[in-house]
Amino acid sequence: MKRAFDILASATGLILLSPVFAIAAAAIRLTCGSPVLFRQQRMGKDFRPFFICKFRTMVADAPSKGGSITCGSDPRVTPVGAILRRLKIDELPQLVNVLKGDMSLVGPRPEMPEFVALFEHDYRVILRIRPGITDLASLKYCNESEVLEQFENPSDAYVRYILPDKISLAKQYVGRSSFLFDVELIVKTLLRLAHAS
Repeated sequence: MKRAFDILASATGLILLSPVFAIAAAAIRLTCGSPVLFRQQRMGKDFRPFFICKFRTMVADAPSKGGSITCGSDPRVTPVGAILRRLKIDELPQLVNVLKGDMSLVGPRPEMPEFVALFEHDYRVILRIRPGITDLASLKYCNESEVLEQFENPSDAYVRYILPDKISLAKQYVGRSSFLFDVELIVKTLLRLAHAS
Protein backbone atom coordinates (compact mmCIF):
# COMPACT_ATOMS: atom_id res chain seq x y z
CA MET A 1 0.00 0.00 0.00
CA LYS A 2 2.83 2.41 0.87
CA ARG A 3 4.54 1.98 -2.50
CA ALA A 4 1.27 2.37 -4.42
CA PHE A 5 0.54 5.58 -2.50
CA ASP A 6 4.07 6.85 -3.21
CA ILE A 7 3.66 6.26 -6.95
CA LEU A 8 0.23 7.89 -7.12
CA ALA A 9 1.14 10.86 -4.94
CA SER A 10 4.51 11.56 -6.59
CA ALA A 11 3.09 11.31 -10.11
CA THR A 12 0.20 13.60 -9.17
CA GLY A 13 2.57 16.02 -7.48
CA LEU A 14 4.85 16.18 -10.52
CA ILE A 15 1.88 17.01 -12.75
CA LEU A 16 0.25 19.57 -10.46
CA LEU A 17 3.52 21.24 -9.54
CA SER A 18 4.91 21.36 -13.10
CA PRO A 19 4.41 25.17 -13.28
CA VAL A 20 6.46 25.57 -10.08
CA PHE A 21 9.16 23.32 -11.56
CA ALA A 22 9.23 25.44 -14.72
CA ILE A 23 9.47 28.74 -12.83
CA ALA A 24 12.19 27.45 -10.49
CA ALA A 25 14.21 25.99 -13.36
CA ALA A 26 13.94 29.21 -15.37
CA ALA A 27 14.97 31.34 -12.37
CA ILE A 28 18.04 29.21 -11.75
CA ARG A 29 19.01 29.10 -15.43
CA LEU A 30 18.61 32.86 -15.93
CA THR A 31 20.46 33.93 -12.78
CA CYS A 32 23.00 31.15 -12.22
CA GLY A 33 23.28 29.27 -15.49
CA SER A 34 23.46 25.51 -15.76
CA PRO A 35 23.03 22.98 -14.31
CA VAL A 36 19.54 23.51 -12.96
CA LEU A 37 19.54 20.32 -10.91
CA PHE A 38 21.92 19.24 -8.17
CA ARG A 39 22.63 15.52 -7.83
CA GLN A 40 24.39 13.99 -4.85
CA GLN A 41 24.96 10.40 -3.81
CA ARG A 42 22.97 9.23 -0.81
CA MET A 43 22.51 5.84 0.81
CA GLY A 44 19.21 4.09 0.15
CA LYS A 45 17.35 1.05 1.36
CA ASP A 46 19.57 -1.95 2.12
CA PHE A 47 22.64 0.29 1.67
CA ARG A 48 22.03 0.74 -2.06
CA PRO A 49 23.42 4.13 -3.12
CA PHE A 50 21.42 6.43 -5.36
CA PHE A 51 21.60 10.03 -6.56
CA ILE A 52 19.17 12.41 -4.91
CA CYS A 53 17.85 15.25 -7.09
CA LYS A 54 17.28 18.83 -5.93
CA PHE A 55 17.11 22.20 -7.59
CA ARG A 56 20.56 23.76 -7.46
CA THR A 57 20.69 26.48 -4.80
CA MET A 58 24.43 27.09 -4.66
CA VAL A 59 27.09 28.34 -7.04
CA ALA A 60 28.15 25.80 -9.65
CA ASP A 61 31.57 25.14 -8.08
CA ALA A 62 30.26 24.99 -4.49
CA PRO A 63 32.04 21.70 -3.54
CA SER A 64 35.44 23.28 -4.20
CA LYS A 65 34.57 26.28 -2.00
CA GLY A 66 33.46 24.51 1.16
CA GLY A 67 32.30 21.31 2.84
CA SER A 68 29.12 19.29 2.50
CA ILE A 69 27.41 21.02 5.44
CA THR A 70 25.55 24.24 4.66
CA CYS A 71 24.83 26.99 7.18
CA GLY A 72 22.28 29.78 6.99
CA SER A 73 24.73 32.46 5.86
CA ASP A 74 26.77 30.22 3.57
CA PRO A 75 28.06 32.56 0.83
CA ARG A 76 27.81 29.72 -1.70
CA VAL A 77 23.99 29.91 -1.60
CA THR A 78 22.68 32.08 -4.44
CA PRO A 79 19.92 34.70 -3.95
CA VAL A 80 17.47 32.54 -5.90
CA GLY A 81 18.70 29.50 -4.02
CA ALA A 82 17.98 31.16 -0.69
CA ILE A 83 14.35 31.66 -1.71
CA LEU A 84 14.03 28.08 -2.98
CA ARG A 85 15.49 26.78 0.27
CA ARG A 86 13.23 28.90 2.46
CA LEU A 87 10.14 27.68 0.63
CA LYS A 88 11.55 24.12 0.36
CA ILE A 89 11.01 24.25 -3.40
CA ASP A 90 14.54 22.93 -3.89
CA GLU A 91 13.32 19.59 -2.50
CA LEU A 92 10.58 19.06 -5.11
CA PRO A 93 12.69 17.12 -7.67
CA GLN A 94 12.89 14.36 -5.06
CA LEU A 95 9.39 13.42 -6.25
CA VAL A 96 11.24 11.88 -9.21
CA ASN A 97 13.30 9.82 -6.75
CA VAL A 98 10.05 8.66 -5.15
CA LEU A 99 8.53 7.72 -8.49
CA LYS A 100 11.68 5.76 -9.41
CA GLY A 101 11.61 3.87 -6.12
CA ASP A 102 14.78 5.33 -4.60
CA MET A 103 12.77 7.08 -1.91
CA SER A 104 9.37 7.24 -0.28
CA LEU A 105 7.31 10.32 0.55
CA VAL A 106 7.82 9.59 4.24
CA GLY A 107 10.88 7.90 5.69
CA PRO A 108 14.23 8.67 7.32
CA ARG A 109 16.06 11.37 5.41
CA PRO A 110 18.78 9.85 3.19
CA GLU A 111 22.32 10.59 4.32
CA MET A 112 25.59 10.79 2.44
CA PRO A 113 27.63 7.54 2.49
CA GLU A 114 30.40 9.02 4.64
CA PHE A 115 27.95 9.86 7.44
CA VAL A 116 26.24 6.48 7.18
CA ALA A 117 29.64 4.80 7.55
CA LEU A 118 30.18 6.59 10.87
CA PHE A 119 26.97 5.11 12.30
CA GLU A 120 26.70 1.91 10.28
CA HIS A 121 25.23 -0.14 13.14
CA ASP A 122 22.34 2.31 13.52
CA TYR A 123 21.73 2.49 9.79
CA ARG A 124 21.39 -1.27 9.58
CA VAL A 125 18.08 -0.69 11.35
CA ILE A 126 17.13 2.54 9.58
CA LEU A 127 17.88 1.41 6.03
CA ARG A 128 15.55 -1.55 6.22
CA ILE A 129 13.08 0.85 4.65
CA ARG A 130 13.28 3.45 1.89
CA PRO A 131 14.49 6.90 2.91
CA GLY A 132 11.95 9.67 2.51
CA ILE A 133 11.35 13.32 1.66
CA THR A 134 9.97 14.06 5.12
CA ASP A 135 10.07 12.47 8.55
CA LEU A 136 10.23 13.35 12.23
CA ALA A 137 13.73 14.82 11.86
CA SER A 138 12.68 16.96 8.88
CA LEU A 139 10.01 18.56 11.04
CA LYS A 140 12.30 19.08 14.03
CA TYR A 141 15.22 20.40 11.97
CA CYS A 142 13.32 22.40 9.36
CA ASN A 143 15.74 25.27 10.16
CA GLU A 144 18.84 23.07 10.38
CA SER A 145 21.15 25.49 8.59
CA GLU A 146 20.30 28.22 11.10
CA VAL A 147 20.94 25.82 13.99
CA LEU A 148 24.33 24.83 12.59
CA GLU A 149 25.28 28.46 12.11
CA GLN A 150 25.44 28.85 15.89
CA PHE A 151 28.41 26.48 16.12
CA GLU A 152 32.03 27.39 15.50
CA ASN A 153 32.54 24.13 13.61
CA PRO A 154 29.23 23.21 11.90
CA SER A 155 30.52 19.95 10.41
CA ASP A 156 31.68 18.70 13.80
CA ALA A 157 28.43 19.82 15.43
CA TYR A 158 26.42 17.95 12.81
CA VAL A 159 28.23 14.67 13.48
CA ARG A 160 28.38 15.06 17.26
CA TYR A 161 24.91 16.42 18.02
CA ILE A 162 22.43 16.74 15.18
CA LEU A 163 23.02 13.50 13.29
CA PRO A 164 22.76 11.28 16.42
CA ASP A 165 19.43 12.98 17.21
CA LYS A 166 18.26 12.45 13.63
CA ILE A 167 19.23 8.80 13.92
CA SER A 168 17.19 8.46 17.11
CA LEU A 169 14.17 10.03 15.42
CA ALA A 170 14.64 7.78 12.38
CA LYS A 171 14.59 4.72 14.61
CA GLN A 172 11.41 5.99 16.24
CA TYR A 173 9.83 6.29 12.80
CA VAL A 174 10.91 2.77 11.81
CA GLY A 175 9.32 1.44 15.00
CA ARG A 176 6.06 3.34 14.47
CA SER A 177 5.83 3.20 10.68
CA SER A 178 2.28 2.88 9.37
CA PHE A 179 0.14 4.42 6.66
CA LEU A 180 -1.77 6.58 9.14
CA PHE A 181 1.45 7.81 10.72
CA ASP A 182 2.77 8.69 7.24
CA VAL A 183 -0.39 10.69 6.51
CA GLU A 184 0.02 12.51 9.83
CA LEU A 185 3.62 13.47 8.99
CA ILE A 186 2.66 14.60 5.48
CA VAL A 187 -0.09 16.85 6.89
CA LYS A 188 2.31 18.30 9.49
CA THR A 189 4.89 18.93 6.78
CA LEU A 190 2.38 20.70 4.53
CA LEU A 191 1.21 22.87 7.43
CA ARG A 192 4.82 23.74 8.24
CA LEU A 193 5.46 24.69 4.61
CA ALA A 194 2.31 26.83 4.50
CA HIS A 195 3.45 28.63 7.63
CA ALA A 196 6.95 29.19 6.21
CA SER A 197 5.60 30.73 3.02
